[in-house]
Amino acid sequence: MIGKLKHNLLLACLVISSLTVFYLGRYALECHHKIDHNGKHQQVLSNGRSLNYVSGTGFKNNSNRFVYNKDMPLIFIGGVPRSGTTLMRAMLDAHPDVRCGEETRVIPRILGMKHMWSKSVREKQRLDEAGVTDEVLDSAMQAFLLEIIVKHGEPAKYLCNKDPFALKSLTYLSKIFPNAKFILMIRDGRASVHSMITRKVTIAGFDLSSYRDCLTKWNRAIETMYNQCLETGFNKCLPVHYEQLVLHPTTWMKNVLKFLDIPWNTAVLHHEEMIGKVGGVSLSKVERSTDQVIKPVNIEALTKWVGKIPHDVVREMPVIAPMLAKLGYDPYANPPNYGKPDATVIENTKRVVRGFFQLPEFLQEHPKVEIKKIKERVRNVPQKDMPRTKE
Repeated sequence: MIGKLKHNLLLACLVISSLTVFYLGRYALECHHKIDHNGKHQQVLSNGRSLNYVSGTGFKNNSNRFVYNKDMPLIFIGGVPRSGTTLMRAMLDAHPDVRCGEETRVIPRILGMKHMWSKSVREKQRLDEAGVTDEVLDSAMQAFLLEIIVKHGEPAKYLCNKDPFALKSLTYLSKIFPNAKFILMIRDGRASVHSMITRKVTIAGFDLSSYRDCLTKWNRAIETMYNQCLETGFNKCLPVHYEQLVLHPTTWMKNVLKFLDIPWNTAVLHHEEMIGKVGGVSLSKVERSTDQVIKPVNIEALTKWVGKIPHDVVREMPVIAPMLAKLGYDPYANPPNYGKPDATVIENTKRVVRGFFQLPEFLQEHPKVEIKKIKERVRNVPQKDMPRTKE
């Protein structure tokens, strides 16, 4: 009885979600929104050939309105959580022409629902019979995702989204946004898993009490995203290793901006100075990475996982996480040798270890006890815990 009730509830939720996305898409296709200087909405009929929108945010055109559409050069940043996705988006956010903003959380969920509908042959048949074809769903997804990406932050010439697991749908996103580009953040899975476990970062499907389970899930997730990145092509998807980004930020940010066809700006190397400023980096008070990304680029966290993973898991690492070797990591190296950091990174790390950096104003609004906790996390790092690097 209970099982049947759960099944009926799930079916009802699926139908409601399908109808919601369908009507969102129809509404977006039927009209453009125009907001005049008084903030009043008017409807402008679409020519039926494009998904152009005119709204209060987006690209600014000659009529003092902002236009955004499916053909704009969107940027998607993703990867397994705890892989440097927040750092990458903060560095890009520091660029005056780019706006990423906080995680939306809804984008990977709606993409997951779309994947579920497509995966089920029976559900696909039902949708087709109802006239909710792939074409209709794609239009609805374009409209929904664009509205979220554009309206959850300030307008900018280049808009980007950072929801880590959105890149599980990288191939599909590339299809519905033909000019989008993707940055896949890759990090040593042992470090990612140790971070999510010690910082208690809840991720659906990951058992935070088991390194073995989390490494297995990490392997599955990064394999899915990496394979789609390869399939899409390196002209549209750029894999970036977190370790190399923090060791050599200048080199890698130049690579990233060149890949995105965005002019170089040194502001991306000093994202911590742009936090909370107009046109700078906006951070969430509830995201787990906030207390780390307020620091300058440093190597404090590179090898914190060494010596913390159970011995039986370490012995079987090549079998548990074969993607480590495929991505260029030595599964037997404890500690690993990621390379030698740039001189500026060494100085940044010394500042971080000693707690010599400015706490952003928005964090100063927190209760004193919270500020104390944040400062303690960055000050109480023994010198012996400094990462090992090549000499």
